[in-house]
Amino acid sequence: MGDDTNSWCSLGFAEPTAVYKSGLQKARYLTEGWMAQHGFCPNCDADRLPALPNNAPVGDFRCPACAEEYELKATRAALGATLPAGAWSAMQTRLAAADNPSLFVMRYDAAANAVTDLIVVPRQFFTAAIVRPKTPTWPKGRSAPWQGSTILIGLVPDAGRIPLIRAGVPVPQAEVRDRWRSTLFLRDAAAPARGWLLAVMKAVEAVGRDAFTLEDVYAQEATLAALYPGNSNVRPKIRQQLQLLRDRGWLAFGDRRGTYRRV
Repeated sequence: MGDDTNSWCSLGFAEPTAVYKSGLQKARYLTEGWMAQHGFCPNCDADRLPALPNNAPVGDFRCPACAEEYELKATRAALGATLPAGAWSAMQTRLAAADNPSLFVMRYDAAANAVTDLIVVPRQFFTAAIVRPKTPTWPKGRSAPWQGSTILIGLVPDAGRIPLIRAGVPVPQAEVRDRWRSTLFLRDAAAPARGWLLAVMKAVEAVGRDAFTLEDVYAQEATLAALYPGNSNVRPKIRQQLQLLRDRGWLAFGDRRGTYRRV
């Protein structure tokens, strides 16, 4: 798919959607159709993302070149801190797998028949740690309760929310792929270690400046302690994670001792 703005405008396949009775079915058909027509793989140079078979567990698309899998969530609302997701048990199983999918989140304008915003959350950020269960319900006709889930996308650092379309304007593919590659090192970390890295990345972003001091990050100590109540050495852990992020090129040392800058 090219970066021509016009190629992003039309929502969905060319076929009519009259066969779908519910608004939810039509929206799914249109948004998944749009991705199949216009989506590209941020992980490699592939310019198409074929759809997986219907009802694939937590997965909608697979890149034919690199095999990266993607889930798509679409909404008419502004992209906020939470997203409704599928069955809790299926989400837990799929996200715990080594090949868990990355996540596309789309905002669309039904009246304008257009995609207005689109981000991708690489799979190293789309983990079970940001998914919470909903209260079980008893859908009509079912003999057992059904339990959905919620994705707490607000917990994902900005580095893990890569824009492809921002307010209707496409982001160049090269920029998307550069940002994607900048955090691939997180895939090498085991789940517990990755959790700390992500938490400290978010603490760094909360400072609000590219250049910052160690004391600026220490100001997030209470937040990190609440996330990891069993750890009584939060400050040493912060320093350790900052060192790891510097070693992997996400941070660099500043001009003075105890200072850093985001790369």
